Amino acid sequence: MKILCFVQNDDSVINPVSKEAIALSQEIKNKLNGELDILTFNQDVSSELNQFEATNILVGNNQELENYNPLFYTSAVEHIINSNNYDLIIVGHTYQARDWVPRLSARKDIPFISDCIDYLIEDNVIQWVRSLYRAKINSQLKSKSQQSIISIQSGCFKADNIKNGQSEIKNIEIDLSHVNKTIVPGEKFKESGSQIDLTSSDVIISIGRGIGKEENIPMAKELAELTGGLLASSRPVVDSGWLDHSLQIGSSGQVVSPKLYLALGISGAIQHVVGMKGSNSIIAINKDPNAPIFELSDYGIIGDILEIIPKLNEAIKEV
Repeated sequence: MKILCFVQNDDSVINPVSKEAIALSQEIKNKLNGELDILTFNQDVSSELNQFEATNILVGNNQELENYNPLFYTSAVEHIINSNNYDLIIVGHTYQARDWVPRLSARKDIPFISDCIDYLIEDNVIQWVRSLYRAKINSQLKSKSQQSIISIQSGCFKADNIKNGQSEIKNIEIDLSHVNKTIVPGEKFKESGSQIDLTSSDVIISIGRGIGKEENIPMAKELAELTGGLLASSRPVVDSGWLDHSLQIGSSGQVVSPKLYLALGISGAIQHVVGMKGSNSIIAINKDPNAPIFELSDYGIIGDILEIIPKLNEAIKEV
């Protein structure tokens, strides 16, 4: 099996979900005794990629690829695919990928299975797992085509599993003069608000709807301070205006993998789970014994966080 993993860069930094895509690609390559090429459009990123186990690091060169444009990205990846006849193309599910990958799928008539959270292999055939109906059920899909394009949700595979090794860097000049530039990118969007980087913390105290009201948040903030961690939240808390969006964990917020993730009053919707699934240790406290978060947790406490948090704070102070 020949695999192509596309790596998105953000200001010459590898996108986190692209690292997860690399780890997944390596895993499948080794299980199916295949070949893996990693593709980037950034020279600076290629030196870091060269430390990873792969057959080749492909660097697509063209001035039009220095800034994101779906038309040029689609044509450039199409050129790479035409030259190498890959069986499987893997990308991270990002806003950019949602824009250009469907174009590539339609142009090449290659099936595109998006938002995959897991996979299994039976008789050397890959079945891809997707969540449906707000994560109430999982579906298993396999492609009847010889070629497939797959995107993976962030947080579902661990970038820490990337294997180091030697590979050959190949610079590829790509002619894009035939592309009709009907899309002109505007200025890159930057979110305003807090600049807190939740990904840098070893401990995250995250609150959900179970916190009840804004006046109860200070007890969670105190717990974060006592543990040397940072306060974060699920979407309902942000939607209520109680915390800034920059503190939101999930598919529309930050993706974290701390040593300890304490989920307080969080039910465990898939949109939140994809943002913290990679945590080393997860402790959940929720008064609903059927909350989905318990299925993911290493430790679970069934109870009211409004009663437990103050007692936990006092216990830590006494240590």
